[in-house]
This record gives sequence, C-alpha cells and structure tokens, in this order.
Amino acid sequence: MFELFEKAVLTGIGAISLTQKKGEEILSELKEKYKFSEEEGKAFLDKIQSAAKETREKITEAAETEVKKAVERIGLVPKDEYEKLKLKVEELEKKLENAG
Repeated sequence: MFELFEKAVLTGIGAISLTQKKGEEILSELKEKYKFSEEEGKAFLDKIQSAAKETREKITEAAETEVKKAVERIGLVPKDEYEKLKLKVEELEKKLENAG
C-alpha cells in the first residue's frame, strides 16, 4: 500500500518544489494519517524532494537549450562574441589613427 501511495504522490508532485516548511507539514500529515514512523516519513519526503530537484534541473536544461536554439535562429550574436568583435574593431581603429 505504501508503494502505491508513494508512486501516486511522486507522480502528482511533478515539477513542484517543496519548501522546508511545506515538507515538514507533509511529513506531519503522513505520520498522523498513515501512522508512518519518523524514519519512513523522512525517507518518503527525501524521495519527493529529490524527484522535484531532478525535474527542475531537467526543465532548466531544456529551457536553456531552447533559448540557445532560438537565439541562433534569429541571428543574435552571443555577448562573448560581441565583446571580442568590439575589441578587435577598437584595435583596428587605433591602428588606423596611428597610421594616418
């Protein structure tokens, strides 16, 4: 029964992140309603928080990838490349001033 409950909650949590306070509330509720021991409740809460963290990391990675693709599609130059080009232009301008 615990495994089924655990799977249902983990599925329901998805990308939701838990604050420490909310986690403690859930732990207290588990202990009260389902007679979980402190150890079982903490282990369950750790699994939920771990799953939420993993999901956040995957979402962040996917978002970064999509942003990079969009930037490339519309032809924006990354800031580091822009800075390099800017320095090169300044160097060339100085050389032209000194040559003239």
